[in-house]
Amino acid sequence: MTPDDFRRIALSLEGAEEGSHMGSPDFRVGGRIFATLAAQAQGFGNLMLTPQKQAEFVAEAPEVFLSVPGGWGRNGATHLRLAAAHEDLVYGALQTAWKLRVEKNHTSGRKIPLSRPDKARTGAPGVSEKENIAEKADTSVARRSSRGKGSHGG
Repeated sequence: MTPDDFRRIALSLEGAEEGSHMGSPDFRVGGRIFATLAAQAQGFGNLMLTPQKQAEFVAEAPEVFLSVPGGWGRNGATHLRLAAAHEDLVYGALQTAWKLRVEKNHTSGRKIPLSRPDKARTGAPGVSEKENIAEKADTSVARRSSRGKGSHGG
């Protein structure tokens, strides 16, 4: 497995885009990082997992996965030894990190920017992306206007 293989697999996931963080390649969905090649010079790809998922991956394949040192690792950042990994394993690991990020984006209310309608996911079959974006904007406006009701008597 090479950094280019890692990149190709990461970018094959729905909505994934390559960006850069502190001069290192990263892979994002909904504008948030799920994987990086920040340690590619040391032979690693990095995954943003939960501590629980990290423990599962490390227990299952300790020759491939290890915690990033320090606080990042305690929070789930996980090295993937590129030379020891095969494509199916890397695909599964990246898909897990991607899925965790998508779920976290959804629960935090993180949305794909309206300025990037080509990256918006349709909400239902047969619904155009323009309609989907309009629906998201309407929901956002409704949510903002409902926030003002409460302690202000409105």
